[in-house]
Amino acid sequence: MAEYQPLIDNEEQPPPNKNPSRVASLDVFRGLCVSLMMLVDYGGSIFPVIAHAPWNGLHLADLVMPFFLFVAGVSLALVYKKVSNRVDSMSKAVLRAVKLFLLGVLLQGGFFHGINSLTYGVDIERIRWLGILQRIAIGYIIAALCAIWLSSRTQSKTGFLKIFYYWQWGVALALSAIYLSLLYGLFVPDWQFEISAPTYTLPANSSYIFKVKCSVRGDLGPSCNAAGMIDRYVIGIGHLYGKPVYRNLQECNMSSSHQVSENSPPWCHAPFDPEGLLSSLTAAVACIIGLQYGHILAHIQDHKARIENWSVISLSLFVLGLLIAFSGIPVNKSLYTISYMLITSASAGITFSALYLLVDVYGYRRLTYVFEWMGVHALSIFIVVTSNLAIIAIQGFYRKAPQDNLIRWIVSFFVHP
Repeated sequence: MAEYQPLIDNEEQPPPNKNPSRVASLDVFRGLCVSLMMLVDYGGSIFPVIAHAPWNGLHLADLVMPFFLFVAGVSLALVYKKVSNRVDSMSKAVLRAVKLFLLGVLLQGGFFHGINSLTYGVDIERIRWLGILQRIAIGYIIAALCAIWLSSRTQSKTGFLKIFYYWQWGVALALSAIYLSLLYGLFVPDWQFEISAPTYTLPANSSYIFKVKCSVRGDLGPSCNAAGMIDRYVIGIGHLYGKPVYRNLQECNMSSSHQVSENSPPWCHAPFDPEGLLSSLTAAVACIIGLQYGHILAHIQDHKARIENWSVISLSLFVLGLLIAFSGIPVNKSLYTISYMLITSASAGITFSALYLLVDVYGYRRLTYVFEWMGVHALSIFIVVTSNLAIIAIQGFYRKAPQDNLIRWIVSFFVHP
């Protein structure tokens, strides 16, 4: 077994200019998240079974976001294990969250037009304000404020849960209650939206108004849910994600060219943001759950006790998530339902526990070295690779015509050597 240095106890101060021992499994887990994102982004079109579920259900791609939120929460517990100046810590946390949010807007707001275009720039009336990094930023700041200001905890010498931050769990319950109240309590009226060519199969320079009939309360379908209504009113329909995954539902009759049939229901043509405002509440809860795993890592020094506590929490969350799912609240990533949040958070906890056992307890770091390296450079890899910046940059090298670029040469070499 490789030698392992435990984290410094809460009552001890780290030596000057030195950091507490880095938890290798945390970097490995973060690298695994990046790897999964790359796999489902580039392999989802080839193997639909790993791509996002069209609406209800759970596929491999649907685990990526909860895993990122979970690892962000765990890291926060280590960063704010000992807070000497809460105001200063809060200002730094807010600044980090704002930077991450703005970076997300730049990368996913539409400024870079994608791998099929060499142009850039975005109409400010169409920019997408929410996205992956923006969701992580929201979960990060809520969990960070909990870690900084709600540090009161109970500690028991008996039983499994030796560390329990009751105020932080209270925030998680409050956010969940607000989410459920809005999701099931808000009345969703009929609504309409306009689309224009060339996005859809319409004549050039034309537009069409689609009308969606709702007049319901508590609907969790893609057309009449309260989450979409909130985003349309607050953010504006022009700022939502233009290619929602529910277009892959059978009702939408998606063609091989990724166009929605004109005979499909009106809502199939509508934008919908899977990282919307309402679902950010339960996403923040997922980050707070990760924070609790981090507290156990920071304040309990025994490997066995850590694993036991994590196992109890993971099993409890998983069973509770299944019970809620069977009671009628579906597992849905786009809405980030309570059942989805609990099941995926439990899955993240189980995965992290297994990696901790493999890497930090038994010392098999060589097996996971690539993941560990990717975890240390996770944000850089996300910016360069998963945001397609590397491919867009490579496409800039072409011969005579932009279409005859380096990417086409590479594909031709492997397909027609």
